Amino acid sequence: MPASSPALWPELPTAAWRDTSATLQLFTQVIGKFRLARSPWLNHSWQVTLYVTSRGLSTSPIPDGNRNFEIEFNFIDHVLKISTSDGQMRQFALAGHSVASFYARVMKELAELGIHIAIDEVPNELPDPIKFSEDTQHASYDADAVRRFFQILVNADRVFKQFRTSFLGKASPVHFFWGSFDLAVTRFSGRTAPRHPGGVPHLPDDVACEAYSHEVSSAGFWPGGGAIDYPAFYSYAYPEPAGFRTTKVRPGAAFFSEALGEFIVPYDAVRTASDPDQALLDFLQSTYEAAANCAKWDRAALECAPGRPGVVREI
Repeated sequence: MPASSPALWPELPTAAWRDTSATLQLFTQVIGKFRLARSPWLNHSWQVTLYVTSRGLSTSPIPDGNRNFEIEFNFIDHVLKISTSDGQMRQFALAGHSVASFYARVMKELAELGIHIAIDEVPNELPDPIKFSEDTQHASYDADAVRRFFQILVNADRVFKQFRTSFLGKASPVHFFWGSFDLAVTRFSGRTAPRHPGGVPHLPDDVACEAYSHEVSSAGFWPGGGAIDYPAFYSYAYPEPAGFRTTKVRPGAAFFSEALGEFIVPYDAVRTASDPDQALLDFLQSTYEAAANCAKWDRAALECAPGRPGVVREI
């Protein structure tokens, strides 16, 4: 079956998995904060992110003295797996937990592995946060919905990585931010940006200011909420250049959200396209061009032909 077959782009109605989505986001925040606590700071908070794997989302190796450990959400078998470089492993089922019991179980498993880490229990970037150890409200886990969400992440990760190959300048990895609960990829012009105003809920202003220290064109996938209460792909520029929001972009279903200050294309418009991969690439490329052209990036110096497997880039 071709990689872009619509059968591989599942439906994900927001209302049907809203409670599970909220719970899963908090689960990822618990795990992401262990990486935050132990990983040296990397520009734009890249040291805290999770990565799409063949089975779910992973922290990648986290330092622990002379060894390391890794925590992976397995969204096929629906377990959390903790493994260490000295050969130890623990895992437990994701279903049946509130945030409080999930947090307690992770702390217990880590302690038994000899890993002792204190984290800030207050969730980030969410309104009215509840400390992890006290949150018995969020306790939903719909395995089928999580599996669909994971398949979307697999698809987006593949297309984002292809898009990333046509840029020579500084670019982020394709990575998952647990605070905002989105998969993202970012390109940089190389120029510094005006100081970010901050104001992100339950996120220190110095983190937001450091994240946006340089001019960016950023895109990603988000399961939705608030002003855009459906899964969608997004793209924005910081700082937003004059003319950006009025630029015509592709595909036809894409639009500029005044509420969010970014371009949006509904996930359903991509998944039902005759070629979903190409529809998404069109959105990524056209919104990047809108940012780069309006802000007068040096596109000739920053861009190259898309990468091909086994073919060295021509110089």
